[in-house]
Amino acid sequence: MSPLVGKLETNVEINAPASKFHEIFKHRPHHVSNHASDFVQGCDLHEGEWGAVGSVICWKYFHDGKPKVAKELVEAIDDENNIITFKVLEGDLMEHYKNFRITIKCIPKGDKESVIRCSVEYEKIHDEIIDPHTLLVFFNDLSKDLEKHLAA
Repeated sequence: MSPLVGKLETNVEINAPASKFHEIFKHRPHHVSNHASDFVQGCDLHEGEWGAVGSVICWKYFHDGKPKVAKELVEAIDDENNIITFKVLEGDLMEHYKNFRITIKCIPKGDKESVIRCSVEYEKIHDEIIDPHTLLVFFNDLSKDLEKHLAA
């Protein structure tokens, strides 16, 4: 495998059902900013419809001390396994990466607890680009912020 291609993954346990976490990213990503505004400031639908493969959404988020944007294609949804995959089309990440995919898998752990697995697959533009470890920290922190709302 090329040193420019990589995959990173993180897991975070939350006290909320996996189905609720999956549902907010599938059908209501525009509500994420209502519950985790320190991390996400908005999410707009650009093409298609909420919860549909092929839809294009644009995230406004705050990462590494800066406001950023990401235009993403909803590439795959697996409701049975609570998985959603986004392919980044445009935005700040594409300044450093040729390809970037984010997969969120929500794994039930009892009735009211879950493990949220976020994996990123990427191809760097050049070998001086660092691996996106801080994005995984961002996602863990975002998940814990959403937990407060989803557990209610």
